[in-house]
Amino acid sequence: MTPEQIKAEANRLIAYHSSVSGPMTAERTALESALIPVTAYILTAATEAWYRHPDVLRTIGGARQAADLGAAGRRPGSRINAVSLWSTANIYLLGRKLLTTFGVAEDQPEPTWAVLDFWERAALAYRGDGQRQAWDAGFTLRPFEDEVVATLLAGVRPVDSDEHRARIKRFNAVVTAYLFLLYFDTRVGTGDTGPYALPDGRVLLVRDYYQLSRSDFWWSEVAAAVPYHNLTAALVLDGVSVKVNDWGTSITDPEDYLDHLHAFGLFTTDTPDRSLRAVGLDELEEVVAQVKSAQKALYRNIAAMSRREKIACGAYVYFTFPRPLAEAAGVQDVIDWQVPRDTLDTIYPIIEQLQGDNSSPEVEGVDYYAPIP
Repeated sequence: MTPEQIKAEANRLIAYHSSVSGPMTAERTALESALIPVTAYILTAATEAWYRHPDVLRTIGGARQAADLGAAGRRPGSRINAVSLWSTANIYLLGRKLLTTFGVAEDQPEPTWAVLDFWERAALAYRGDGQRQAWDAGFTLRPFEDEVVATLLAGVRPVDSDEHRARIKRFNAVVTAYLFLLYFDTRVGTGDTGPYALPDGRVLLVRDYYQLSRSDFWWSEVAAAVPYHNLTAALVLDGVSVKVNDWGTSITDPEDYLDHLHAFGLFTTDTPDRSLRAVGLDELEEVVAQVKSAQKALYRNIAAMSRREKIACGAYVYFTFPRPLAEAAGVQDVIDWQVPRDTLDTIYPIIEQLQGDNSSPEVEGVDYYAPIP
């Protein structure tokens, strides 16, 4: 394409993300905890992404087509998912927003086009329904084929007592809280897909729990005894309306959706071919026990970290959203994932001092992401 065409395509995609991500971001606050400097690490990752993700995605795309990689995420347990794709585009755009607003970096069309064009091709292939995001599809996210859904449904069992339901609730609450901490106060350790309508009027909601045990997160050493790396839950809900957004988060009516749990199944993709294998519900208590033990150790370790160490961990979570794509392309080891790196001597000393105030950004009446002039 000519430079003018590249700029026009970049601005088309910027305008699309601005129209979606502005309203999405306005609905949530800048969650800042007393333990973890969330704002500082997100902005660190975003500014690093601005400088480095165009080359990261060129490397990935040089090994395997973006569409092939997006399609590879259409299975349970894959971290090529809605939130990693959304973040691959939007963490980069946040870095662009910050750096160009303050005149720190020159706004060139080609790098932005390289990131967003890769995202569009991967996102379309991931969904497989002609839509790019759940936002465009009435908050539905259904990447799994009928065969996968049938396998999940074949492995569910009725929830036929209050005791049974209470065990499932406890499992979900404990594992979700643990992954929230493991992923440094962000919800990307879990990912929902659905709703899948069933013939009897009920709906299936699928929930992935990612990387519970040791992984590329160096702070995950505390999780060596957690018996599963990835788990997938199939939740058959009765009388519940479900929406799923592009952060892989469910919005249900009524909110107490687990009180309406009709059937439940648990699976793992810790298999040689990453296929689903059923996990016995008699294992729930052991998983909960090991997860709680890992969470206690993890909390102590994080509390003992310096602010800069915490920022490095959180920034790694956000900077490595394209890593599942790199792993599927077989190039994860040729990419430098260290963060912070390129901003250490420039903007990072300023960013690391920032503290969020748990307020929503003002986006009404402005372009959330400005076009390239």
